[in-house]
Amino acid sequence: MPPQPDEQTDYIIVGAGSAGCVLAHRLSERADTAVCLIEAGGENRSPVIDTPMGLPLLLRGRRHNWYLETEAQGELRGRRLYWPRGKVLGGSSSINAMIYMRGHPGDYDDWAAAGNPGWAWSDVLPRFLRHEHAPGSDPAHHGSSGPLHVSDLRSPNPLSLDFLRAAEACGLPRREDFHDAQDPQGCGLYKVTQWQGRRWSAANAFIDPVRHRGNLQLRTGCRVTRVLFDGRRAVGVELLGPRGRQRLRARAEVLLCAGAVHSPQLLLLSGIGDAAALRALGIDVVLDVPGVGRGLQDHLDVTASMREHLHASVGVGPRMLPRLMAQAWRYAGHRDGLLSSNAAEAGGFARSRPGLARPDLQLHFLPSLLRDHGRRLVWGYGVTLHACALRPASRGTISLRSPDPLAPPRIDPAYLSHPDDLPVLRQGLRLARRVLGSPAWGRHAGVELSPGPGVGDDDAALDAYIRENAETIYHPVGSCRMGHDAFAVVDSRLRVRGVDALRVVDASIMPTLVGGNTNAPSMMIGEMAADFLLGRA
Repeated sequence: MPPQPDEQTDYIIVGAGSAGCVLAHRLSERADTAVCLIEAGGENRSPVIDTPMGLPLLLRGRRHNWYLETEAQGELRGRRLYWPRGKVLGGSSSINAMIYMRGHPGDYDDWAAAGNPGWAWSDVLPRFLRHEHAPGSDPAHHGSSGPLHVSDLRSPNPLSLDFLRAAEACGLPRREDFHDAQDPQGCGLYKVTQWQGRRWSAANAFIDPVRHRGNLQLRTGCRVTRVLFDGRRAVGVELLGPRGRQRLRARAEVLLCAGAVHSPQLLLLSGIGDAAALRALGIDVVLDVPGVGRGLQDHLDVTASMREHLHASVGVGPRMLPRLMAQAWRYAGHRDGLLSSNAAEAGGFARSRPGLARPDLQLHFLPSLLRDHGRRLVWGYGVTLHACALRPASRGTISLRSPDPLAPPRIDPAYLSHPDDLPVLRQGLRLARRVLGSPAWGRHAGVELSPGPGVGDDDAALDAYIRENAETIYHPVGSCRMGHDAFAVVDSRLRVRGVDALRVVDASIMPTLVGGNTNAPSMMIGEMAADFLLGRA
């Protein structure tokens, strides 16, 4: 099909994920500003997406999921790790576990202290509060008038409450709200991005209410293949969609919101990156920016699991089918019960050793047995406790396999490549085993399934288990990081350094990982970028 005639708009937003949806919402508030939001995936109208407990199907399927894979990881026995990422309106907020967590205030103060003015906790908190709708919560710590519903779980599993008792018995105090104090150490039920028992993604919150705006154009099923330049000014994008190959021109700016994997990929495909590597692939160089794709960070995660005897968990067995049928009927009528669960219902924060200024471990508790992100079913009933190291020192890369824009990029997180990371994760695994082994479980307690009775508590045994079993917990950041050194890609206003009219607005700009889940921070980044563009910063 021949190329279609160029079209024009003011702002082009590439990627309708957590940040992109916020940005489209805010920019289109000005009636004289034309905004085009482009998403490679389709609409998010699916009962599997809307129903919180549809999460396992989303992680196993490819319809709404990029279904990515890393390079072989040398420190993880050469394993290639599965990376699910949202390929749908709402991005990963449409397929995630819906946990609303901002991270530790000190993380943002670190960003500002590293030379990124305007990103301290006191700067970002008002942006979090602006988009949040959590009526009844403490107004000092939560917003009540934003479009993003943040709720308590409607029907937490009794096992999640047992976990909190077990954690408390192991020295982790009960927390009612992780956002009401400077130090979030302890465990509690997570707040979730849900409304009346259904998932409330970035698309639900920020796009659905404004679809009627005449100045907002939404294009789904369109894959942006490169950014177009006039000299060193971004002037538009080239895309593939239902109407074939097309060019869209931006009168103001191009805004990349494609996430920590695809934003650096797009920059590289467009000629911005390490010049030698680009030339080796036959890509014309627009600007030599060696930091594009470098600095990739992710939360590596390890699990412990235990059988439970009362069959209160979500399991695979003959009792589960009639229970699911009854719960489906309940959910249809009341939007509560088992199907309203976000799976990772409870968790919390801990320190791997005394004296740390802030927690460096996060726990996620699931009242079910989990293997391989739910892609491999486990017979029977039990619980799983995840532990991840919050501030890894390892740094990886996103790079191109080929100049073909439809080829997946090369993802190398370089997990455990820094010697400081393994000891932290090891302590997290010890903590998880200790919590699951607590007498506080009472009648529920069963045998440990993993690591299992045959794995001792010595460093060598735990390290071997980690290398053979650790997985991502879905928080990649840093591949287009913000800063002012030679390897920083964007400045503190998220402008790609060395070119005009091009910004990156997503988790890839984070200089360092936040101490928690990354969905809410990504939305905050969208709010910040909107303020920069609208002159409200």
